[in-house]
Amino acid sequence: MRALIWSVFAVLAAGWTGLVALSVKVTGWLLGLGASGQAGEMATAAGQWPVPAWLALWVDPAWVQSLQAAWIDLVQWLGQVLPSTTSLMDWIAPLMWAGWALGMLCLLLPAVGFHWLASRYRTPALQHSG
Repeated sequence: MRALIWSVFAVLAAGWTGLVALSVKVTGWLLGLGASGQAGEMATAAGQWPVPAWLALWVDPAWVQSLQAAWIDLVQWLGQVLPSTTSLMDWIAPLMWAGWALGMLCLLLPAVGFHWLASRYRTPALQHSG
């Protein structure tokens, strides 16, 4: 039972670690796009996409276009107000890894608790009739 508990913990911990590492890389990439000015160009290009026909059946195309315009405005505003991307990444990455540590603690505490419970629970020994 204890092996199962720690195996589940290891799988969840590996998944959590991979998710945070990927998030740090993607954040660095996005901040790099913002620094080069490509983020504004990409947002403008995304704002020009037509509303798909299947989506037009469910929502008003004017509403989607207003969301696209709001997205473009947000990206352009962020490009103007954010500090340099290197200084921003210098505090975002450690913050993300601190969140990883809190997540690992949230995984570790139940694993230790279940390990303790499993050690206290004893199955009765089988008796041989002979």
